Amino acid sequence: MNQISFLGIIPARGGSKAIPRKNIKMIAGKPLIAWTIEAAQRSKRLDRFVVSTDDDEIAEVSKRYGAEVIARPQKLATDTASTLAVLQHVLTKIDAKAVVLLQPTSPVREEGLIDSCIKKFQKQRVDNIATGFICKFMEYGTYAKRRQDLKGFFYDDGNVYVMKSDIIRNGTRYGKKVGRIEISREQNAEIDDDFDFWLAEQILSKRQRGV
Repeated sequence: MNQISFLGIIPARGGSKAIPRKNIKMIAGKPLIAWTIEAAQRSKRLDRFVVSTDDDEIAEVSKRYGAEVIARPQKLATDTASTLAVLQHVLTKIDAKAVVLLQPTSPVREEGLIDSCIKKFQKQRVDNIATGFICKFMEYGTYAKRRQDLKGFFYDDGNVYVMKSDIIRNGTRYGKKVGRIEISREQNAEIDDDFDFWLAEQILSKRQRGV
């Protein structure tokens, strides 16, 4: 099995409780997963990318948009199955030095975002890197400072992760050297419920209009 440098993995299981059939639900004119597939296709630094799914309809839609599909075992398609286990499974099929995790629930990506993340991963020589934002959410009653005076912490937004394959094979998504990439608030949009879906659609539609 020949080893490649950067393998994009788009995880998309069929079961979704909050939004049924979420990964192929239409949003701003195309299935949700299509936005991530097209972003992966435009990347110049990904050597290959695949969709990992247990669902025949998601597989069909993914292929229609030009993605390679890897069938996911049913044991990795449950509510309790971890993303780590899915990545490990794909690495048994395709050998790669590093994995670029692209979640379809984060459909808003500026042109070149994936390649920029890979470039920073290489330049900073980290074990893993993620996109996100500085979060200042704190439990009510636990702080007295003004919100703008809080230092906050980096929160990964689910958009792009780059990880060395070795740490994944060793059972973790985090190595000793962790990188962080702050991106625009629009790109932080992550879909977990109906409101998130509506918000992401407004962003995508606005970008389609060139606003």
